[in-house]
Amino acid sequence: MHVMQISFFVDRQRRSPERLLQDWYTLEDTAAAVASAGERVTVVQASMVEGAVSRRGVDFSFMAPDAPDGLLAQSKTFRSRLRELALDVVHVHGLGFARDVLALRQLAPHVPILLQDHADRVPRLWRRAQWKRAAAAVDGVSFCAHAQIEPFARAGMLPPHVRVFEIPESTSRFVPGDASAARAVTGLHGDPAVLWVGHLDRNKDPLTVLEGVARAVADLPRLRLWCCFGSAPLLPAVEARIARDPALRGRVHLLGRVPHEQIEMLMRAADLFVLGSHREGGNTSLIEALATGLLPVVTDIPSSRSLLGADAAGILWQRGDARSLGDALRQGAAASGAEARVRVRAHFDAHVSGLALGRKFAAAYAHLLRVTPGEDVLRFARGG
Repeated sequence: MHVMQISFFVDRQRRSPERLLQDWYTLEDTAAAVASAGERVTVVQASMVEGAVSRRGVDFSFMAPDAPDGLLAQSKTFRSRLRELALDVVHVHGLGFARDVLALRQLAPHVPILLQDHADRVPRLWRRAQWKRAAAAVDGVSFCAHAQIEPFARAGMLPPHVRVFEIPESTSRFVPGDASAARAVTGLHGDPAVLWVGHLDRNKDPLTVLEGVARAVADLPRLRLWCCFGSAPLLPAVEARIARDPALRGRVHLLGRVPHEQIEMLMRAADLFVLGSHREGGNTSLIEALATGLLPVVTDIPSSRSLLGADAAGILWQRGDARSLGDALRQGAAASGAEARVRVRAHFDAHVSGLALGRKFAAAYAHLLRVTPGEDVLRFARGG
């Protein structure tokens, strides 16, 4: 089977193809996962810097639209590339490219199209008509969790013929390692050492996490919280919260932006992974925690429930509820250790690894090639 994966997200920073693959690493990881399942994969990425790269058995083409505000799917380079390849399936990253999808359907009228959700929201009212036309032109959509389709279904955005698949958003190349060695390298300490990797914004809800930590320290006096973050609109509020609470001062370490390659070592060194997210598409940092065997203590939202599954691969707490987090941290501290790391990594291998992700997407592609219109929209996703 020959699959083309397309990312219409345009890199406005004009990074080189090599740098873009380094920074947008999930693009390569998802493609390589499908290649590991024995499928031929070609990736097209919208980019203001054109080029071609081959990695891990995948050919990547970086193409610019014909105009700054034009459609990649209508560019001469893209149309030429599409004509020269005998494609079986097209896999589009994101749900927000209705115009490109409609143009793509005209170019390849008989090729199944799968859209992959990346934390997309139901479009605003004035955009829904075009979005519905694009949805009617595709054959399948993948979400990290079944429950994530609900707002789209309520808005009437998914036609009955569109098949929905529950597939993790990506995978990770991180691996477990010696915790003592990782602590020596990183300086991370604590009992438990709790790691946060996420923005300091309202969705990630660091203030509730700080309150939960403050509630837990009476029973966990050696707990330390280490925070890696990129954008940080709530940083002043976070710093003020830490400064005024003796339970948090000296216990919370704000590391700021950390290079991605160092996150793996921090996760090896930590005992628990925590986030307070109210909403996630697939949560890359949670996937990376699972890859290193780090026990997650994360909010009970659809993507987290799906990623953790029924294998006791983590602990869920109620979003916005500091008391619930305090209880979860105590539970996590008691459960963490070498056996937990083995169990968490085994869950990752079975359900979220590159091999597992590749098999799931390959099965979805094959399903789209053989089904007939009118089947139950969730039949395949539920194992039917």
